[in-house]
Amino acid sequence: MDPVRNPYAPGAGQRPPELAGRGRELDVFDIVLERIARGRPERSLMLTGLRGVGKTVLLNTLRSQAINRLWGSGKIEARPDQSLRRPIAAALHMAVRELAPRHRAPERIDAFLGVLKAFAQRGAPTGRGGAAPKLRDRWQPGIDVPAASGRADSGDIEIDLVELLTDAASVANDVGTGVAIFIDEMQDLGPEDVSALCAACHELSQLGAPLIVVGAGLPHLPAVLSAAKSYSERLFRYQRIDRLDRIAADHALCAPAEREDVAYEAKALDLLYEKSGGYPYFVQAYGKATWDHAPRSPITPADVRVAAPEAEAELAVGFFGSRFERATPAEREYMRAMATLSLVEGEHDGGGRDDMDAAVPTSEIARALGRKPASLSPARDALIKKGLIYSGERGTVAFTVPHFGRYLRTQPA
Repeated sequence: MDPVRNPYAPGAGQRPPELAGRGRELDVFDIVLERIARGRPERSLMLTGLRGVGKTVLLNTLRSQAINRLWGSGKIEARPDQSLRRPIAAALHMAVRELAPRHRAPERIDAFLGVLKAFAQRGAPTGRGGAAPKLRDRWQPGIDVPAASGRADSGDIEIDLVELLTDAASVANDVGTGVAIFIDEMQDLGPEDVSALCAACHELSQLGAPLIVVGAGLPHLPAVLSAAKSYSERLFRYQRIDRLDRIAADHALCAPAEREDVAYEAKALDLLYEKSGGYPYFVQAYGKATWDHAPRSPITPADVRVAAPEAEAELAVGFFGSRFERATPAEREYMRAMATLSLVEGEHDGGGRDDMDAAVPTSEIARALGRKPASLSPARDALIKKGLIYSGERGTVAFTVPHFGRYLRTQPA
């Protein structure tokens, strides 16, 4: 078949041709936006899940819903080595610029931008001994108005963020709409920033202010938030984003194919679901490879079997291999032990092929490597920081990437 017409899109954060299986999440967010528009109390939203389940795609789609309702919006991607202050200032700058043309009082916009500029510049880097930063290190947020004084510029990120978001919500309220800030990879925020964000969301919810935060992160994001503020368990609405069920996975493959007058045999879809496990990224990867290898419609199980090695080779390099290469030898040894033990745990729990990467007790990893648990803490902590594993429950770890254990079990030691 014509590879130019191939509809599948196995890219990082790239929207697939058919966003299957996410109707409930989109409906819930529509309700959230409508409730806030009517002055009803509502919580900010947190999306959690493994890598490859489409959290970033869903986050972008939710942002489109907010934009369609004329909300101001901004998006950032958290990084472990970066403070929240600058990126969230840029996101709010973008959001308020979207609202400004509809505001009747330009001076109100300028007043907020002055506060925003003060907030952003308060986080500018300093030289040694607190000296003024060099010219190349100075950061200007691109705001023409002078920085305000006495608001969101204390230097305490928790105090400043509460004041800044409260002022942004007030601007949105003036034009009868809201502001939504979208944060990807939210588990990578530092402890102070997480605490500040929780405090700000808490204050906004008490005020009934029209500003919400929509975060996306790995499965341990709720634990990260709870460690910062105990009330975060009640502060946010949590939605776990998981792999697609069989109906949704088939729809993700068949709907775009039908638009190109291409069909699948039922047994081909059976095999594709077995290979992909229903994980959206894998569905797209196997779908793309199968399309490129199939000579004609309908696509058959033989076409899938011929194409599967190519899809698996691409995943081995781009999805699995790139992550494995980031690990040190000690960290790789730790993950290999995890992979072996996760297979045992999955079989013990009665799981089938799709449950082969079960959570593993850290004590079992230490026993398998003949080491004391404390001596393995640096490797474990580094792998968590790199986003390769997570600790969902105390004393256990699991891979953040679906089928990563299966990949490791095929690699030479």
